[in-house]
Amino acid sequence: MINQIIILIATQALFTTSDLTGKHYMSLYGFTLNNFTSYWFLIYMLIRIPATFGQLYLFTQMNLGKTMALFGAVSIILSTGLAFFLFQENITPAQYVGITLAILAILTLALLK
Repeated sequence: MINQIIILIATQALFTTSDLTGKHYMSLYGFTLNNFTSYWFLIYMLIRIPATFGQLYLFTQMNLGKTMALFGAVSIILSTGLAFFLFQENITPAQYVGITLAILAILTLALLK
């Protein structure tokens, strides 16, 4: 189970990295055909390939609902951390409470039998 959690976190980190790459370049250049034929899009896709393999591997090892709930929790944690530390976004105390409750709800659904 520990190996699966490590793979899950690494997989979601790759997806989040590619999402941030896409967000950055799409924000700069817009949603145009030139964007999809540029070097950054190739890098974006190359990052997503091992992430997809990791996700498919986890689907064979864990129940779908549990896997997706854990992906959701890890995604919220990574996104919130990056928003705060990397982008210096301010999150209100009420939003932190909401994020914490969402993570706890997802983990409860995923981990309790």
